[in-house]
Amino acid sequence: MKVIGIDLSGPANHKDTAMSVFQLKNDHLVFENIIVDASDEMLISAITSAASKEDVVIGIDAPLSYQDGGGDRPQDKSIRQFIKGHGLSGSSIMPPTLTKMVYLTLRGIALTRRIMSMNLLGKIHLVEVHPGAAIGTRIGNEDGLFHALHYKKEVESRKEIFKWFQTIGFSGLPDEILLSSHQIDACAAALAAWHWADPTKQPLWHWKTISPEHPFEFCC
Repeated sequence: MKVIGIDLSGPANHKDTAMSVFQLKNDHLVFENIIVDASDEMLISAITSAASKEDVVIGIDAPLSYQDGGGDRPQDKSIRQFIKGHGLSGSSIMPPTLTKMVYLTLRGIALTRRIMSMNLLGKIHLVEVHPGAAIGTRIGNEDGLFHALHYKKEVESRKEIFKWFQTIGFSGLPDEILLSSHQIDACAAALAAWHWADPTKQPLWHWKTISPEHPFEFCC
């Protein structure tokens, strides 16, 4: 099984979009590739290639639906409360229709609907994820929480998370992922997707309720 994590940005901001690709092998995520500055076509091409060979699980860091009438979805309220209980900032969970979020939401919806349209054999499995929460709720001690709160701006915190990744089942990670928080988030998106899809694992927080309006589960 391939496991892919995508840290998505708005459609005019490819430079902040990163995709990580891993092979699940012997309870490890074995690194295969990291794609940066990724357009929709680059993402679709990589997913198509992976799905031509085996099942693919994809965790996407972006709202994949919105609440009719605006504001939070029920799942946004739930995960915000959950991560605040672990000492993380609830402000990282924003309503999908908020002005600064709406283009990201648009891209997330458009991209996932394209992926769904090519999923003829049921080989692609999609889940919405929150990478920062996947890191911060697992990394444990006070020092770890500090790095979970600062890795987006501090390279030293990214280094600590890089080392932690290697203790929890990541294999072959290149130093390249230290170059930006987007690459770290792409790996953390894969972590959340792995624990969602693997029957021997489980997410730490999981919104299972789906509907035509909100067709994807959400986890961290």
